[in-house]
Amino acid sequence: MNLKPLKDRVLISYVEEAEVSAGGIYIPDAAKEKPQRGRVEAVGGDVAEVKVGDEILFGKYTGDKFKVNNRDMLVIKEEDILAVVA
Repeated sequence: MNLKPLKDRVLISYVEEAEVSAGGIYIPDAAKEKPQRGRVEAVGGDVAEVKVGDEILFGKYTGDKFKVNNRDMLVIKEEDILAVVA
C-alpha cells in the first residue's frame, strides 16, 4: 500500500528503541514506552519544514495510529513535530 498524506500532514514510521539499557539491562516489550521518535515516510503538499527521511521527535499523544503492511504508522500535522534530530 502506498500512502500520500494530504495538506500539512506527515506520515511517520516509529524508530525502534534499544532492547538493552545503557547499563546492559534487557528491557521487555511490556516495559517499553511508546517511542516519541520517528522517521518521515511521506509528506503532504503543504509541508515545508521536514522532508522524507528526516528523523523527528513528536508529542506522546499526537496523531492517528494505524498499521500498514504490519508496520505501526502515525499521521500527524506538521505543527505537532517538536524537533528534527540532527
